[in-house]
Amino acid sequence: MQQDDAKTVTFGEICKTFAKIGCLSFGGPAAQIGLMHKIIVDEKRWLSEARFLHALNYCMLLPGPEAQQLATYIGWLNGGLRGGVAAGLLFVLPGLAVMLGLSTVYALYHNVGWIAGLFFGLKAAVLAIVVQALLRIGKRALTSPFHRIIALLAFLALFCLSLPFPLVVVCAAMAGLIRGRFATMDLSPRAARSAPLALKSVLLSLITWLCIWLAPLALLSLMSGHDRLLDVFTFFARMALVTFGGAYAVLAYVAQVAVEHYHWLKPGEMLDGLALAETTPGPLVLVLSFTGFLAAFRDPGGLMPVVAGLMGGLLTAWATFAPSFLFIFAGAPLIERLRGHVLVDAALSAITAAVVGVILNLSVWFGLHVLFAQVVQRDIVAAIGFSLPMPDWATLNGAALVIALVTTVLLFGLRLGIATVLATAAALGVLIRFMA
Repeated sequence: MQQDDAKTVTFGEICKTFAKIGCLSFGGPAAQIGLMHKIIVDEKRWLSEARFLHALNYCMLLPGPEAQQLATYIGWLNGGLRGGVAAGLLFVLPGLAVMLGLSTVYALYHNVGWIAGLFFGLKAAVLAIVVQALLRIGKRALTSPFHRIIALLAFLALFCLSLPFPLVVVCAAMAGLIRGRFATMDLSPRAARSAPLALKSVLLSLITWLCIWLAPLALLSLMSGHDRLLDVFTFFARMALVTFGGAYAVLAYVAQVAVEHYHWLKPGEMLDGLALAETTPGPLVLVLSFTGFLAAFRDPGGLMPVVAGLMGGLLTAWATFAPSFLFIFAGAPLIERLRGHVLVDAALSAITAAVVGVILNLSVWFGLHVLFAQVVQRDIVAAIGFSLPMPDWATLNGAALVIALVTTVLLFGLRLGIATVLATAAALGVLIRFMA
C-alpha cells in the first residue's frame, strides 16, 4: 500500500527487514523504536520523519505493545495487509520463542544456585535500562515546555494520587486539543488528498480480527479440565484492552493480581520475568507470557507441566498481540485520513508526553522494589488520596545497588550494548551468589 511518502517495497524485503529487527530489538520500547527509526527512516527511507512520528503517536495512544503496533503499521503502509501481518509477527516471534525457553528453564531450575544468581543480576540491571528508556523517549517526546508539564503532571497523578492511566491519557489528550485549538484556526486536514476511507473494508477488518483474537476463548470453553488455561486467556484478553503505556505500565497491576488474587506467581517473580524479557528481543510485554507459563505450569490440569506451561505462554501471547492487528488494520486507515490535522497531531503528541510520565513513575517504582526489600505506602494528605511509597532504608540490598551502579556506568559512561551489559550483570549476580 503506497500512501504519499510511504514507499512500496517487496514482501520479501519486508520479511527480511523485520526478521532482522525482531532478532535485534533488545532493550525495551525506546531502543526498539530507535532501531526501527534507524533502519526504516535513515537507512531504507521507507518513511519520512514526519510519517514515522505520526504512526508512532497513534501507537502510543493504543493499549498494548506500541513497538509491535508500530512495526505492523509500517509493514501495512509499505506492503498492505500481508506486509503488516508479516512485520508484526516477525517482530514478536523470535523473542517469544526465547521467552518460552527461558520460562521453561526458570520453572524447572530457578532454585538452583547459579540460576538464582543469574536472575538476581539481571533484575538489578533492569533499573539502569528502564532509566535509559525514559531518557530516550523523553528526548523525542518532550519537545516544548507544554509537553514537559504534561509529563510531570502525569507522573504526579500516577505516583502520588494513583489515578488510572486511561484517565491520565484522556486528560492529556484534552489538554493537547485545547492547546491545538488556540494555537491555530486552521482545522482542516492537510491529508485530504488521500484516498477515500472504505468503511466497509474497515468494518470487515474489525470483525475478522476480533474473531481471530477470541477464537481460543471459544475452543477452551468447549474443553473440560483446562480451567486454568481458560482463566489465563480471559485475564490477558481483558488486559490487552487496558494495558496503556506498555509493559512498564501494566507490570504493577498484573503482578498484584497474579500474586494476590490468582496466586499464579510468588512475590517478586514478576521482576524475574521482566529481567528475562530484558534478555530477549521483542516487546517487553512478553513478560506476560512468562506469567501465563508459570500459571499453567503450576496447575497443568492433566497435561505435562511443561506442555501446559507452553500452552499458557502461547495463549497469553495470542491474547496480548492479536488485538494489535485489529487496532492497526481497523484504525490506521482513519488515522491516515486525519494525518496533518492540527488538532489530531496536538492530541497525539500530548498523549506521548503523558507516557513519559508513566515511564518515570515506573522507573521510581522499579528502583524502590529492586533496591529495597520493604516498601510501604504512606499517606501524606489522606483527604485527597495523596500518598508516597517510602522504602525501609534498613532493607537496602547492597549487592543489587552495586550491580545497578555498574550497569549504569556501562550503559551511560561506556555506552556498551544491551547484550553486553546484561551479560555482565548476570555474571556479577552468579559471582555474588557463589561468594554468598
